[in-house]
Amino acid sequence: MALIETKDLTIHFGGHTAVDHVNISVDENHFKSIIGPNGAGKTTFFNLLSGQLTPTKGQILFQGEEITKLSPTMRTRKGIGRSFQITNIFPNLTVLENVRLAVQSHAQVRYQMLFSFKKYKELEEKAVEWLELVLLDEKKDMLANNLAHGEKRKLEIAMLLALNTDVLLLDEPTAGMSLEEVPAILEVIKKIKEKGDRTILLIEHKMDMIIDLSDSIMVLFNGRLLADGTPEEIMNNEIVQSAYLGGIYDDHASQA
Repeated sequence: MALIETKDLTIHFGGHTAVDHVNISVDENHFKSIIGPNGAGKTTFFNLLSGQLTPTKGQILFQGEEITKLSPTMRTRKGIGRSFQITNIFPNLTVLENVRLAVQSHAQVRYQMLFSFKKYKELEEKAVEWLELVLLDEKKDMLANNLAHGEKRKLEIAMLLALNTDVLLLDEPTAGMSLEEVPAILEVIKKIKEKGDRTILLIEHKMDMIIDLSDSIMVLFNGRLLADGTPEEIMNNEIVQSAYLGGIYDDHASQA
């Protein structure tokens, strides 16, 4: 049984169809990248999976259960974690405090005003483990706001990992980074994949960056699923090449 699945997932904004009858099936511990030109519907598709948007029609299933109408919070509790193109951290807390709060949330430990966080040593130790995975443990005492942009992206990923979700939805994790920062974030994502205990869906519009990471790649174009297959199949797909190089493809050819 697929871990996460969509059936005819569709959303309209007025007369515009942003996601058009998309059907995917992603197995447990699979790494699927989602690519497509700007405006293809990639982030809208993620917003549907994570609950920021409600589809016009279609279904979303997680572990065989329909979650189409569940809130983002409920989806996170069930095991779907999502990052955004804009970093979503607590800038005035330390790096460690950001991750410890996520660990605390997963452990369902409520904040108690009269208790020092030092009473929860095991939570802090777990937070440090996640920071080690994303190569930020040496900056654990720094204010999050003082991190470089690429480091903030790594911190956000650590916070997602700390929630212990089964699925990571990573929306263009290299967005806004300098060329020098990109290899470090790709190394972090590679380490997460190698652990083999998460299903990862990653949005990217630069195909060359995700070829070696992906188990499979799906291509969106004008809201439609243009192709879905192994990296080799996608690289050799003439329709995909046309969509990227020319921006237009023939509907009849796509159905052949």
